[in-house]
Amino acid sequence: MNILFISKDLGQITLACKLAEEGHAVKIYETDGKWKNKIRRPLVKFVSNWKTELDWVSKDGLIVFDYTGMGKIQDDLRQKGYSVFGGCEGGDELENNRQRGQKIFSLLGMKIKESIDFHNIGDIVAFLKKDKKCWVIKQNGHMDKGLNYVCKTADGRDAISVLKNYKKNLKDNNLHFDLQEKIEGIEIAVGRFFDGNNWVGPICVNIEHKNLFNNDLGPKTHEMGNLMWYDENENNKLYQETLAKMEGYLRKINFKGYFDINCIVNKNNAHPLEATARLGQPTAQLQNTIHISRWGELLKAIADGKKYDLKYRKGFAVVVFLGTPPYPYANRSVLNSPKGIEMFFQDNLTKEDARNTYLEEVSVIEKGRREKKYIIAGSSGYIAHVAAIGKTTKEARKKVYKLIDKIVIPKMFYRTDIGLKFVEGDQKKLREWGWI
Repeated sequence: MNILFISKDLGQITLACKLAEEGHAVKIYETDGKWKNKIRRPLVKFVSNWKTELDWVSKDGLIVFDYTGMGKIQDDLRQKGYSVFGGCEGGDELENNRQRGQKIFSLLGMKIKESIDFHNIGDIVAFLKKDKKCWVIKQNGHMDKGLNYVCKTADGRDAISVLKNYKKNLKDNNLHFDLQEKIEGIEIAVGRFFDGNNWVGPICVNIEHKNLFNNDLGPKTHEMGNLMWYDENENNKLYQETLAKMEGYLRKINFKGYFDINCIVNKNNAHPLEATARLGQPTAQLQNTIHISRWGELLKAIADGKKYDLKYRKGFAVVVFLGTPPYPYANRSVLNSPKGIEMFFQDNLTKEDARNTYLEEVSVIEKGRREKKYIIAGSSGYIAHVAAIGKTTKEARKKVYKLIDKIVIPKMFYRTDIGLKFVEGDQKKLREWGWI
């Protein structure tokens, strides 16, 4: 099958490569254009204009979008008869406009907390000085998630200081923030594939680890790791009080892709925080470790609205992000750029090890029939994800960190506690509260 992969920033390049490994002809277009001629992958062909490839992919092939922001284009392509996986314009609105997402959640019967939309930092500061409560600052739209901040002081003094710093550095350029009332509890997400009419496959439950350092210290990042498992029980309380309520709405907007709601749960309630109306990262990498079914078959069935029996491995899966300086911040100093550094392996990887190692800003250069070199192609320090699955979270953790021990990336860092909080207490709490 011919597959045209349209990516914002090659965030799902590992999925594009997986589709090629399955035997599909894959061409990839990157909308940002910053990786053109930088990242090399032997099985994937990079193209400079996706529109000129429509005849090649044809209406028998598959077009995959890996990010939001092109929903109207996705809808238009579907109307023209193309097979498209990835979302829709209505899905974009749910993710990129937090106020819109919260309104829909509330209308569908979910228990939301107060959130307020702002386009001016001065207005937020004035509000916090008057309100004197604890809030969470969140970016809206496509702003950098590193701008997110969870208030620590009871009267919001720290949040005000952070915002003043943003005002000085960002110059109020194209700002769109959302203040959300801080909720005490456990953060957990629930997602599932949707084919425009029905859910596909089991429920995906996952716990993100967003802070840079162990024990949830340091700044927010895109994500430092994730714990995930699949659940076939549609009576699951977490699912019923959040994601299940979205079915009719997703059908109405003809959503065809992966949809996820991140929540804070406590003893009594599940409060939806935000929607992800696309393949997540490293959600998709971790799903690849869990799935037995082939991605090409799954994505094509969803795009065409056909029933599909998703085969998967049971157990708990853990993924860990491997980074180098200057991640998570851009740094002007070329001395901290990892571009051009080679990545090595201490030992020969087993087939399972290789399958669970997902290279991001890394070029794969073939030297001869058997030898390959792995060269870091970017300057951001966004290097790779490593995953493992086990019967228990403890087993998955042991396996993933054993695999990481085989990898050598100069100046590499990663969190060593992915899934640990779940093992040490959160799993027991979630079960006692009835959420899992």
